[in-house]
Amino acid sequence: MILSTALVLSAAAADQTHLHFADLGLNPTIVTIGWFNLKWYSIAYIAGIVVGWWYLLKLIAQPGAPMARRHADDLVFYATLGIILGGRIGYVLFYAPEMIIHPLQILRLWDGGMSFHGGVIGTSIGLILFSRQHKLDWLRVHDYLACCVPFGLFFGRLANFVNGELWGKPADVPWAIIFPRTGDDVARHPSQLYEAGLEGVVLFAVLWYFFWRTKARYEPGRLTGVFVAGYGIARFIVEFFREPDAQFSGTFIEHSGLHMGQWLCVPMILGGAWLITTARGRRHRVEPIAGSESVA
Repeated sequence: MILSTALVLSAAAADQTHLHFADLGLNPTIVTIGWFNLKWYSIAYIAGIVVGWWYLLKLIAQPGAPMARRHADDLVFYATLGIILGGRIGYVLFYAPEMIIHPLQILRLWDGGMSFHGGVIGTSIGLILFSRQHKLDWLRVHDYLACCVPFGLFFGRLANFVNGELWGKPADVPWAIIFPRTGDDVARHPSQLYEAGLEGVVLFAVLWYFFWRTKARYEPGRLTGVFVAGYGIARFIVEFFREPDAQFSGTFIEHSGLHMGQWLCVPMILGGAWLITTARGRRHRVEPIAGSESVA
């Protein structure tokens, strides 16, 4: 599906015409059986969790891991719960506070509406609770899980594109797409794919380098800082190409020249930079949970 989409996009770029989203033949729903609809967005969440879990096992198999194989399953449970609860609560608080007076709407996850920034907070709380329960170094646990998150971001942004949502601003670039859900015939940036590339592919590559080619995993907080700051920078950049959130029209957020997503990224960038610059001072002799090799 993704390959065929890329070929259509290439063809559109070649003849300098703007592509209609409907021409891609994408459908948010994979299959419908009675009342049950299996959507690509659900598959994206599942794929991100499964592939992230698989990669986490690769990471903790290395010397000096902060947890053992037996901890991985519990960690995935806590992280998944944090993503869902934090993502939904964050969406309500940051983007749709009017839902508070209609609490039943908050439970309607199938209607969509998740905040990545809320998911980060929820996951962090979940990991702290998990680490306290198992008496693990919570910051080093964060470091390892941070390396796995780009998988979920990549699949999630592809699902956003398949859903034809979170489109970009009007554009005249050859690869601009006309999204039917906008209600107009204006070609726009496929900002979902920009985010999949920066937040998924590029961020994963950066974290891969720091984990496998440096001693970053022995400096608590460095990998977490790279992820948090890296995501913040990537999201901040892409927001310049995304359509601003309509619910903030006429507010300070709109008049500031920045989007809500960008304002939420500012503390992430600053916090990530602090974690990176202070990581060396937190380095200590690492006694692994699994294996027998001690790392100075």
